[in-house]
Amino acid sequence: MRTLVLNAGYEPLAVVTFRRALVLVLTGKASVIAEGEDPVVGPQEILGRPSVILLNRYIRPRYNQSTAVSRRGVLRRDGHRCAYCGKVAHTIDHVQPKSRGGAESWENLVAACLRCNNTKGDHTPAEMGWKLRFVPEPPHGTIWQIKELEKPTPAWDPFLLPERAA
Repeated sequence: MRTLVLNAGYEPLAVVTFRRALVLVLTGKASVIAEGEDPVVGPQEILGRPSVILLNRYIRPRYNQSTAVSRRGVLRRDGHRCAYCGKVAHTIDHVQPKSRGGAESWENLVAACLRCNNTKGDHTPAEMGWKLRFVPEPPHGTIWQIKELEKPTPAWDPFLLPERAA
């Protein structure tokens, strides 16, 4: 479950995992505005699962800083679609190969399906006669800077209640 984080001025700031929201609430940095249905069961207490929290101090969003390049970020930017054929992508590809001086930058990395990535190999799209479906560029917005700080949640969640037999 995700939690909406509101800045002290009640403007939306980010969407984070409920664990991160609980940490902010328990450390006194935020207060709960709305709770979800399922409570979080701890060893000594039962807490409400926050769905909306409000920060106690105003946080000024960063507008002019660039986001670090990551595999996860490239796949998210491209919508998990191959830049060459449009199928589901699980790998990233250097448009200008690294062996030919291609950089690790937002403009040189695209999502690619395994087949296109292996077929292209150490060639440029022009040498293969391929065209990119879009021009790769850095992502924009503060949500990208907040998302890069989040870690993916594991499939197994120790804070979830076990399903009760009815």
